[in-house]
Amino acid sequence: MTKMQTRKLHLLLNDAAFHCGVIILGFFMLYPILWMIANSFKETREIFNTVSLIPKDFRLDNYLRGWKYNNATTFATFFGNSFFYTILSTLGAVLSSALVAYGFARIHFRGNGFWYSCMFLTLMLPYQVVMVPQFIIFQKIGWVNTFLPLIVPQFCGQAFFIFLMVQFIKGIPSELDQSAMIDGCNKFTVFARILFPLIKPAVITSTIFSFYWRWDDFLGPLLYLNRPRSFTVSLALRMFSDPMTSTDWGAIFAMGTLSLIPVFAVFIVFQKYIVQGLVTSGLKG
Repeated sequence: MTKMQTRKLHLLLNDAAFHCGVIILGFFMLYPILWMIANSFKETREIFNTVSLIPKDFRLDNYLRGWKYNNATTFATFFGNSFFYTILSTLGAVLSSALVAYGFARIHFRGNGFWYSCMFLTLMLPYQVVMVPQFIIFQKIGWVNTFLPLIVPQFCGQAFFIFLMVQFIKGIPSELDQSAMIDGCNKFTVFARILFPLIKPAVITSTIFSFYWRWDDFLGPLLYLNRPRSFTVSLALRMFSDPMTSTDWGAIFAMGTLSLIPVFAVFIVFQKYIVQGLVTSGLKG
C-alpha cells in the first residue's frame, strides 16, 4: 500500500468515525422526541413498561381521543388560541423591535447610550422578578383572563431582538440613509423602504425565535388565562393530566406530537436564516 493510499484510508476512517459519533450523539438528543412520537401510537399500559420505540400495536385512536379532549372543547380550539397568541405576539415583537433598533442605531439623541444600556440590562432581568408587579397592574386594569397581557407588551419591543437588529443595522453603510434623504425621504421612510428590507435575515431570525418562545410559553398563559376555552396548547396538555384519576398518556403524547408540527415546519422553511442572521449581525461594514 502506497503512502497516498494509506493517507486516503486514514482520512476515510476519520470521516467514518466522525459521522458515526455525530449519528450516535444525534440519536441521544432526538431520543426524547422519538420516544414521545412512538408513545403516541401505544396503549397507556405499554408506554412506561418498555423503552422500545416500536409499538406492539399501533393505536391511531390516541389521536382521536386527544383531539376530542372533552365534549365541550376540542384541541382545534387550543391550536387556534395558540396561533392567535403566537402570530400577533411575534408580529408585535419583531416590528416594534426593528423600529426601536433603527432609533438606537441611526438616530443620535441625548442619552442614546444610557437608554441602550438600560435596554441591554433587561436581558439579565429574570421574568420572575417582574411577574408579580405585572400581574397586579394587569389585574387592576381588568386585563386578566384575556390575551391582552400576553400580546400587548410584545408591541413594546424585546431586548434580545433589538440588540440583534442594532448590530445588523450598524453593518449597513450610513451613506444609504443619506442618499435616501437627499431624494426626499424622511427617517421613517428610510427605515421602511431602505433598511427594513436589508435586515431581512435578522428580522426572520427574530421571527423564528419569537414564534418558538410564544408557542412553547406555559407560564404566561397559566398566569392570565382561566377559562378553558382560552387555553393554549401548552396549557391544554397540562390540564389533560389528571392526578386524581388515570391519565390517558397515549392521548397526551399524541397531542404533544401534533404540537411539534408548527415548530418543525417553521424551522425547516427558515432554517438557513437562523445562522445567517446570527452570523451577519456581528459583522460591520
